[in-house]
Order: sequence, then structure tokens, then C-alpha cells
Amino acid sequence: MTVPTITLNDQTTIPQLGFGTYQVPPEDTAKVTATALEVGYRHLDTAQMYQNEEGVGEAIRTSGIPREQLYVTSKLNNGFHRPDDARRAFDETLTRLGLDKIDLFLIHWPLPTLYDGDYVSTWRTLAEFVADGRAASVGVSNFQPAHLDRIVEETGVVPVVNQIEVHPYFTNEAARAASIRHGVEVEAWSPIAQGAVLGDPVIGEIATKYGKKPSQVTLRWHLDRGDIVFPKTTHEERMRENFDLFDFSLTVEELERIAALDRGEDGRTGPNPDTFDYLP
Repeated sequence: MTVPTITLNDQTTIPQLGFGTYQVPPEDTAKVTATALEVGYRHLDTAQMYQNEEGVGEAIRTSGIPREQLYVTSKLNNGFHRPDDARRAFDETLTRLGLDKIDLFLIHWPLPTLYDGDYVSTWRTLAEFVADGRAASVGVSNFQPAHLDRIVEETGVVPVVNQIEVHPYFTNEAARAASIRHGVEVEAWSPIAQGAVLGDPVIGEIATKYGKKPSQVTLRWHLDRGDIVFPKTTHEERMRENFDLFDFSLTVEELERIAALDRGEDGRTGPNPDTFDYLP
């Protein structure tokens, strides 16, 4: 089964469906990621803060899959925003993954209340990694409209993606719209709201119509809206379910019904990027 790809604003392409490794224990990551690769996933999403890059790298090395068939993303730890720290941390990511080049590297959080509010110099530093050929693309995660506007205005460098919380209970329309306005693709994390949407009657009704599970309908909603999504699970059966999304699509009316479940800020499951200040 071929996963659709999206062409980013730097003309590279990214698989629209991937496998997320958030909260996969480091000691289990190699095995879990290897299973995902066996199922058919070719887009892997990790981060320095997940502490499991080494396991992802091990799975890549032992998979036998040609490197050019894989798309690998990682993200900068919140504690390494200063340029020299970011450079050192990026070197360490490549080492842990066992790669000479990464497909996509992101600023994990903007942290506007830390580092004197300077996430612009961090963004300039990430652009260096593309210039020196060690990253194919760079992007951001959890950037609000004002954060996006600022880095583009002050650097002229447009991220290829903005990885933000998006799901039917929190459609995050302002951040999605700002991303799209800049030509930045949206990656949706927490796509099923940590399971909260799976009992929703609207989603359940649509799932029954298609003979699918609520999780599959929710993921299909993301795909049909154009978002990039990478559900996470450690169970092979669910990996296969999450990959089985390409034999149906939703109608415009169904997409609108699901989007209408939005609860605004009350639906947010994660931190607000305007105030989040966690340093590990």
C-alpha cells in the first residue's frame, strides 16, 4: 500500500502518514519501531526529549530498508535553544540515529517566556543544518501565529512544517490558518486526543457507515483535510489499523461534522505554547 506524499515548500516530499514514537520507552523503541517498519511505515517521528533516538536508529539499521525510502524527523530539546547548544545537540541527534543526514529537524517548542524570548536565533541555527547538507529540511513545532510571523519576518526562512496539536476536539484553526498562509504544512500531534474522541457518537456513527473503527475515521479526517499525521502505539494490531486508511475517504459533510466537534481551548490536551516553559 502506497502512502500519499506531500510536497513541502522546499520541494522535498514527506509521507502524509507516519509512525510516532512519543512515550515509547527507550528500551522498547528498537523493537516497536522495527514492527512499524514491517507493517509498512516509512516516516518515523522522534525527538531528543523522547530519549529514544538510539532505538529508532537501531531499527533503521537492522531493517534492511534503503535509507532513501525512509523519512526521519527529530526535534530540538527545550534545554538547547542557544545556538552553540543547538549545534551540539544536533550533532548528537545524528550520532544517536546513526545517520549522516536527517530528513527533518524541528524546534520542539518556541518557549517565548524563556531565553529572553529569543527563538529567532534558534531558528537561524537550524537553517545552518540545511545549508551544510546535514538536514534536508527544517521546521517548527507548537508555533503560534505570532511565533511563525516573527521568524519568517526576521529571517526570511520559512519552515516546511509546523507540528501542532490538532484533533476533532481541538482543531487549532488559528495556528493551522497561519501555517497555511505561510505555505507551511501542518503536522497533527495527539490526532485522536489521547483517545478522548473515540467514544464520540458522531465519529462512531461515521465509523459504522464505513465499517471502520473510530480511530481510523479520525485519522482519515486528518488526511482528508491535508494534515500530516503519525499516530503512536506499541501494539502491532493497532499499527496495522492505523495504516489501513486508504480504502475509504470522508465526504465534505462528514469532514464538517467532525470539525464541528471543536471545543476550542477547552479541548486542548497539551500545554499552551504561549506559556509552556518546561526545561528538562
